[in-house]
Amino acid sequence: QYFGRFCSLMAAYTRKTAKLRDKADLLVKQLLDYANTESPELRTTVKNFAEELARVQDYRQAEVERLEVKVVEPLKVYGMLIKQTRADIKKFNNARKNEMKQLQQLEKIRLKSPSNRHVIAESQVHKASVDASRSTQRLEETIDEFQKQKLQDIQKIFLDFISIEMVFHAKALEVYSTAFQHLKSYDMQKDLENLPNFQFSGSVFVSSCMLPPHGETKHCFNYYCLCFDSNKSILTK
Repeated sequence: QYFGRFCSLMAAYTRKTAKLRDKADLLVKQLLDYANTESPELRTTVKNFAEELARVQDYRQAEVERLEVKVVEPLKVYGMLIKQTRADIKKFNNARKNEMKQLQQLEKIRLKSPSNRHVIAESQVHKASVDASRSTQRLEETIDEFQKQKLQDIQKIFLDFISIEMVFHAKALEVYSTAFQHLKSYDMQKDLENLPNFQFSGSVFVSSCMLPPHGETKHCFNYYCLCFDSNKSILTK
């Protein structure tokens, strides 16, 4: 019962982690697209940040693969093992019941039989008693072995789970620290120094518009000219 729930939950956990990886990949793509529309300093900063974020997703992909192999699959196999063990226990228990029933019948025969059948009944009783004891022992051994295996498996599966998570988060923290430094070191002043300079010409102010980087198209919306006349302001790309 519990192992079946563990299997379902860990499979869902792994799928959610994979979906998070996919969403982060989309975020990386958007960051790179955005960086290409920005001024030089911010463009470099955002690209560096996006590259570090992409590295985290590589680690997350490894996390997903390890969870599937070391956690989800063993739990699936354990479900089949439980079914097989239950079948074995049922088989041994049925055999034990039949042998105990036979033993009881032989006991009745021994009590009712004449002396010339007493030896035969005694021999049969002994054999049935030995068979019943053997079946009982096999049943106990099967149960004990199953319990031992269960304890070992539950320990190993969740130790592997924690180890996988620890490795991922340790590596992710290292990469996130680098990403943090990229953002922290962004020099806004350099970009501000490169902003357009405005000049007055007749009744209109016209800026010396910054040009987009070489090879980039007019969709780079942050490069614009700002013009004023006596009545209104006009924002043009």
